[in-house]
Amino acid sequence: MITLEFVYILMGVMFEGIAVVNLLDRTSPRRYSKAAFWGIYGITFLAGSHIPSFVSGLLVFGMVAIVAVRKLGPPPLERTTRVEREISAQRFGNWLFVPALTIPAVALLGTFTFKYIRIGGVALVDPKQVTLISLGVATVAALVTGIVLLRPRPSAPIVEARRLMDAVSWAAVLPQMLAALGAMFALAGVGPVVAGIIERIVPLTQPIVVVATYTIGMALFTAIMGNAFAAFPVMTAGIGLPLIVHRFGGSVIIMSAVGMLCGFCGTLMTPMAANFNIVPAALLELPSENAVVKVQIPTALLLLAANTLIMYFTVFR
Repeated sequence: MITLEFVYILMGVMFEGIAVVNLLDRTSPRRYSKAAFWGIYGITFLAGSHIPSFVSGLLVFGMVAIVAVRKLGPPPLERTTRVEREISAQRFGNWLFVPALTIPAVALLGTFTFKYIRIGGVALVDPKQVTLISLGVATVAALVTGIVLLRPRPSAPIVEARRLMDAVSWAAVLPQMLAALGAMFALAGVGPVVAGIIERIVPLTQPIVVVATYTIGMALFTAIMGNAFAAFPVMTAGIGLPLIVHRFGGSVIIMSAVGMLCGFCGTLMTPMAANFNIVPAALLELPSENAVVKVQIPTALLLLAANTLIMYFTVFR
C-alpha cells in the first residue's frame, strides 16, 4: 500500500538534492549554510516518521540557528538570459502549459480512482490520504512530462528547484511550522477558550451568526498566524464542530472545505504569510514589501463574503 510516507520521501529526496547542489556550488558564499539548512530539512521528511519527536525538535532548532547565525543569502543567478528564455518560450508555445496542467489533471484523476484500485485485496493507496498521495503522483508525472517535452539537461530540474527554494529561503518552512503550531494550539484547548471569549461578545444562537463568526474568525486567525492550516484546528475545535456541526446539524465536509477557503482569504491579507506575500514582492523588486498584500485585500474581502454566503446556504442542507 502506498502511504503518505511516499510524499515525505519525495520531499526529502528533493531537499537533499537541493542541499547537494548548494554544496557543490563553489561560487556561492553561503553554500555550507544553505546545504546544512536544506539538508536538515530533508532529514525531517526522510526520517521524521522514524526518529523521536525530541530529535526532530533539535533538527528544527538547528535550522533556526543556521538562519540566525549565518543567514542563507541570495539565490543564484539565472542560468539563461531573458532573450534565451523568450526564444525557448516561442519555440514551445502553449505546450509549456502541459507540465503545469498535468498536476491538477492527474491529482483529480487519482483522487477519484485510486481508492477503488486494489491489488490482491489490498488498497493501492491509503484511503485516508488519497488526495495528498495523488498530488505526489501528479507532481512526479508533471516532472516526467516536462523532461520528455522540453528535454532539458538532466541536472536542470534539481538545479532550478535549488534556485527557487533559495529564492523563497527560510519562508518555505513556514507552512509546515505554522501547521504544527495550530495542532499544538488545538491540543492545548485554545479553540474552546476562543469560542468562550467570542460568545461573551457575540450571541452565537443563530446559524447565520455562527457561520459568519466561523468564516471571519478563520480569516482573522489566518492573518494573525500566517497560515490557514494553523488557524483551522483552533476555529474548528472552538466553533465549527461544537456549533455548526453538533448544535445546528451542519455538514462537517462542507464546513471544512469552505472554512479553509475562508482561511485562504486571510492569507491574502497578511504579511505574516511571508512565503506568499513578502517573498514575491522581493523577487519582483517592488517598491513596497506590502505591495502584494495591498492589491489582494479587496479581492480577499469579496471572496470572504462570498464564502460566508456559500457556507450558510449549503452547510445545513
